[in-house]
Amino acid sequence: MILPLSVTGVVPLPSLHFETIIGNLGTINCSKTSGSGIGNSQMNDSLHLHGLLEEIYQQLLPQVKVESVYPHDPVEVDNLPQPWRLLGRGNYAAVFCHPDYADEVVKIYAPGRQGFEEEIQVYSRLGEHPAFSQCYYAKPNFLVLKRLLGTTLYDCIQRGMRIPKQVIDDIDEALEYARRKGLYPHDIHARNVMMHEGRGYVVDISDFLDQESCSKWDNFKKAYYWLYRPILRPLGLRVPYFVLDIIRKGYRAFSTFTKSCHRQLGMLLGYKSSKHLKRFKR
Repeated sequence: MILPLSVTGVVPLPSLHFETIIGNLGTINCSKTSGSGIGNSQMNDSLHLHGLLEEIYQQLLPQVKVESVYPHDPVEVDNLPQPWRLLGRGNYAAVFCHPDYADEVVKIYAPGRQGFEEEIQVYSRLGEHPAFSQCYYAKPNFLVLKRLLGTTLYDCIQRGMRIPKQVIDDIDEALEYARRKGLYPHDIHARNVMMHEGRGYVVDISDFLDQESCSKWDNFKKAYYWLYRPILRPLGLRVPYFVLDIIRKGYRAFSTFTKSCHRQLGMLLGYKSSKHLKRFKR
């Protein structure tokens, strides 16, 4: 069992400049902390965040290992110290929480995985929206984010939980909001969206700068309206994880195959057009 680090004998916390704090907490001028230039609420928020950062730098980061073994599978997590808890894993990063800081989560990127800088930029553009998280602090390869409570739609389907239409509508509205902010919602699927108390949330925005066309959310909505609502929901059926995993991997293989076919077809049509053009010039 891995015990928490004691207060004595630990590596001192790196110098924390509050200019790196992002989001609602704002930027704090430390020279005015004893004056009237900063409110008590903002000061309390800053001290709260500073306490969390101490736990991160002194306990979490020195011990936990986040590794990307297979690029298209969730990262592997090992050596997680108590009392930290793993909340979720994606293909790029893992998300953790501490019991004393229930409103924040820590997202740690696996070494060698891209997307950290892009995610910061996306959060900066999004600002505040009820369906998205917010970034409070960022240092290379990890973020401190506002915690979103809920259950992923992937888990809802496995557990036979009812997914109201309002959840789908909320996510649609959130994605449209992101587009108005100059972003490109990408890689939105059942693992990256959640519901809580009948409302929908988007939990992964790391690929929102990717301008490549992505139909995952549209395909999920088709399955929701054609399969889930008329069949699965009325019967209260649960779909085992291994079946969902087969569907997920099958979808990826099919998507890769169709993209390859489109590329080959485009190259073929381009080649034929070039030949016809040369004949016409003759």
